[in-house]
Amino acid sequence: MSRGSLSSLLLAAALASSVATIGCSEHHAYRVYDPYYTDYHHWDHNEVVYYNSWTVETHRDPHVEFKKLPPQEQKEYWTWRHNHGDNDRDRDHDHDHGHK
Repeated sequence: MSRGSLSSLLLAAALASSVATIGCSEHHAYRVYDPYYTDYHHWDHNEVVYYNSWTVETHRDPHVEFKKLPPQEQKEYWTWRHNHGDNDRDRDHDHDHGHK
């Protein structure tokens, strides 16, 4: 099996497992504050897809919830996240820390 095929297979497995684990929670999107870039992200199905891609690319356990990661790994995720995807669509642009 080629390296590209293996990567694709791992990504597909991670995405499939995320669908199985998010179940009802995908309907309960919530905002997550990114203290490193001082913005908010909508943690919903789309963010779960990004998170699972990050876990595959960085060889992390996709079953560990983001909020249970050590702060340094959360920072690594946000750095990766700001370099991938449509950030303008996925972020709230208010920087008011107390605003919900």
